[in-house]
Amino acid sequence: MKKIDSREITPEHVYLNRRQLIRGMGALAAASLLGGCAPQSGPEATPSPPAPAASPGTSMPTAVAERFDARLTPLEDVAGYNNFYEFTLSKTKVAELAEDFETSPWQIRVGGLVDNPMTLDLEDIMAFEQEERIYRMRCVEAWSMVIPWRGFPLSALLERVEPSAEAQFVRFETLEDREQMPGLKSNVLDWPYVEGLRLDEAMHDLTILATGLYGRDLPPQNGAPVRLVVPWKYGFKSIKSIVKIELVDEMPVSSWMEAAPNEYGFYANVNPDVPHPRWSQATERVIGTGERRKTELFNGYEEEVAQLYEGMDLEEYF
Repeated sequence: MKKIDSREITPEHVYLNRRQLIRGMGALAAASLLGGCAPQSGPEATPSPPAPAASPGTSMPTAVAERFDARLTPLEDVAGYNNFYEFTLSKTKVAELAEDFETSPWQIRVGGLVDNPMTLDLEDIMAFEQEERIYRMRCVEAWSMVIPWRGFPLSALLERVEPSAEAQFVRFETLEDREQMPGLKSNVLDWPYVEGLRLDEAMHDLTILATGLYGRDLPPQNGAPVRLVVPWKYGFKSIKSIVKIELVDEMPVSSWMEAAPNEYGFYANVNPDVPHPRWSQATERVIGTGERRKTELFNGYEEEVAQLYEGMDLEEYF
């Protein structure tokens, strides 16, 4: 994995302050993250409402993935510049509209082609061994962030439900609550929001279910209480506020594939050589810095994930 330039390393006072937030939670891990941003001037970031601190007893063992240092995107940008169309199409208004979003009680149904289907409460989700992963995040709109997530490998959950031999894909659904989510009145997508992964992608160690960021529980605008994070893919693959996970034998049709199949494919792997029909993906705007950087294949995770796509035409299977 390519190391991030030393100029991008988190300033010491920022890193130490972050460490104070999660002191006593065990060893920290740093892998790489996912981002993206459209060619435009700097965003008008709206600070998020305070998020509850992480539970003092949470364990954060060292992640398995390779580590490298990175300049973290400021929390006010991570929590104030979001795509969450269930609330609004405006990136800077999501935090305000989602402020009172109720995430407790919460359940995730896990089933389909599995031998041990189950319904998990939030307490069950938090019982999985939590760790910190610092990942790049790359949006299909050509902007990017670097975010310290808290969560656990999706594989840990999938192994528990015991996928059957017929299972080839994993299908995810977001909550559809028209009382809490005003954006559902829009017809921009067919609700509920649906995403999917190939089973081997879902089982990869870099793929996590995130329950927090910056040492805190996930803010509503970032996908509380649990979301998917797949750092080598464009951000729309990392579905938020998950309520259903199904193992299936056919490729799911995701929401953006259904809405615009000529623009959004199933794989959505970050690829600087495959432009979006309406803009280039060769570079990205780094949120919180005003800088642009070259987009890396698989968002910088080529060493870890390229083997998943051996023999595939990355332009055809975009």
